[in-house]
Amino acid sequence: MKKDNYREIGYGLASLFWPKHSHLLIRGDSATWSLMWDAIELDRICQKLGIKSIRTRKNLSLRNQSVFYIDRRRILKDWKRKNHRVAFPYYHGNPANDEESREMLTTIANHHREIDRIQVTNRQMKGYILDTGIDPKKVFLIPIGVNCSLLQNSDITKNRIRNELGIPLSAIVVGSFQKDGNGWEDGLTPKLIKGPDTLIETLKILRHDVQELFVLLTGPARGYVKKGLEEAEIPYKHVLLDDYARIGDYYHALDLYIISSRDEGGPKAVLESMASGIPLVSTRVGQATDLIIEGENGFLAEIDRPDELAHHASTILHDSDLAKRLIKSGYMTAEINDYDNQVPLWKSFFNDFVNW
Repeated sequence: MKKDNYREIGYGLASLFWPKHSHLLIRGDSATWSLMWDAIELDRICQKLGIKSIRTRKNLSLRNQSVFYIDRRRILKDWKRKNHRVAFPYYHGNPANDEESREMLTTIANHHREIDRIQVTNRQMKGYILDTGIDPKKVFLIPIGVNCSLLQNSDITKNRIRNELGIPLSAIVVGSFQKDGNGWEDGLTPKLIKGPDTLIETLKILRHDVQELFVLLTGPARGYVKKGLEEAEIPYKHVLLDDYARIGDYYHALDLYIISSRDEGGPKAVLESMASGIPLVSTRVGQATDLIIEGENGFLAEIDRPDELAHHASTILHDSDLAKRLIKSGYMTAEINDYDNQVPLWKSFFNDFVNW
């Protein structure tokens, strides 16, 4: 399917001559991190389906077309009636703990007739969305997928990437690659729903049971975690990636990945770890709860229980046979949820939303 050749500035005028709802605008995020890659993968799925899609970070004046807002806040924070069909993902937000989530869910309740599609990534969030009174036929459970090919760079080995990063080959390396500080600068103020405080406490416990513990961080705004690791005298390396497509290289440096969040839609790290062959321990959040089968492809701990996270992490790191079983089963889970295997789910999502 060939892309339209119109310049962005001309889309609004050109759309006057398009058949109604014949094009999908994927309204991306201004940051070059996680949500941008959601837009890239969705655009690729559209190409496979033969949908005429336009991926942009700008607001385009389209009429009578279909728009998927990658960042739900762009549509829910200041609701204005649209002259096109509206869809967006709703990844996370427990209304019991988050005022912003309560406000956005109220907006959905007040405008559910004007909303055409919502993607949710886990069963808990689907329940919150359905509680707004929206038609269940508009709500689609599609996990945040994974691009397995992106995470399996055969040219990158554990020793090679560790040498590149200056990490001792003998170290036991635990990874945490998500943004968990507020803003896009140093991130010294923690984004507590991501559990950076729990992560630090988990690592403090784990270092007493694991010799040569080392922490590898990527992602922006990691200042709070870095400060905590320095105070605890736990060695670490932080890499701020310019290209998210290289994230797979850094998974290959790891022995274990830890998710310590209090609220999540995914996170992406669940399937990324599995696709990269890295054992995983997570709190019971988001699609981790749906995808992780306890002791088969990972381990789950209760929220705000660093002792549980550390216990599971230590168990895996001291049992190589267990780690191998988790890796094998985890990779099968990742393959099932590869973006290419989600095409049928997205076909159902876009039916009667885009005319193609």
